[in-house]
Amino acid sequence: MPEQTLSAPPTSAPSAPDAPPLVPPEVLEAERAVPAAADSKANSGLGWEPAPKPGTAARGGFDARYIAPIFITLILLVGQFSFGVLESLPQTLLAIAASMVTEIVLSRLMTGKWPHLASAYVSGISVGILIRSPYFWPYALCSMIAIASKYVIRVKGRHIWNPSNFAIVMMLWIAWDQVATLSQQWDNRFWAMAIIWTVGSLIIWRLKRFHICATYVVSFLAFGLVRSLIEHQYYVTEISPITGPMYQLFIFFMITDPKTTVRPKWGQCAVAFTIAAVEAVLRLNSNIHLSVHAPYYALFIVGPIANLIEIWYTSRRNRPSSDSPVPVVATA
Repeated sequence: MPEQTLSAPPTSAPSAPDAPPLVPPEVLEAERAVPAAADSKANSGLGWEPAPKPGTAARGGFDARYIAPIFITLILLVGQFSFGVLESLPQTLLAIAASMVTEIVLSRLMTGKWPHLASAYVSGISVGILIRSPYFWPYALCSMIAIASKYVIRVKGRHIWNPSNFAIVMMLWIAWDQVATLSQQWDNRFWAMAIIWTVGSLIIWRLKRFHICATYVVSFLAFGLVRSLIEHQYYVTEISPITGPMYQLFIFFMITDPKTTVRPKWGQCAVAFTIAAVEAVLRLNSNIHLSVHAPYYALFIVGPIANLIEIWYTSRRNRPSSDSPVPVVATA
């Protein structure tokens, strides 16, 4: 016998108005949007500057991801033609090539996408400028470590180390007898230093990260005075390293890297101050290896600790409370 569908007989009694939903629709939509926004921020690209949405460009039609490569190229040209900061041009080109090739290979293997190479160029040229070795292999290996760290060392989708800083410290550990770091200052050529600091400050100001640089520089100068009093050295001697190309890369690129800095502005300033403080302590150390490479080790120590604290705090804050009421879903 075919099934018959029974329907309720019509009634003339007025139906009760629908009960209001327990959770307003707009609240549900907002809750759904929060994870999506977080994922977007956490995976916004691997470059020094956050990647814009596909098909979009920065204001004026210029892609903001090219700002860092242009600026670091300016540092390279001014430093090389004024003082000769490179160990050799072929070694620097090898570092850039190794960085870009590693970026392409890992991006295709792990994401299936073709990467934007601005970040890889910055990492490669930073390695080419900052490390010193008579051999070629340290330049290639350092660049490969820098790029690989972006894909491998991640916590909840976030980097915890600046790639170039991480790679340089690794090379100082595993090849300490074959690798050194750039240590020259700009000599008496004030014009070279003035160009880099002026252009760099304007760019960082436009990117709204000047407060990080300013906090670090002021802290470095203050701790330099403390070191001069402790070690009975001239104050100028203690602060002279900040005039060199190494510190300009460190200040404008490493400590301001958006992917490896905490989110709140006050937190960024606190981290910059702490980096300068740890660096000052390391410079007072009798171990010449630690004192010479103090800024790299300071960022290597402070940066990931700050990021891990923020990641833990964010996860704890977003964790649903056990005391929160559970929405009741009507079943009939």
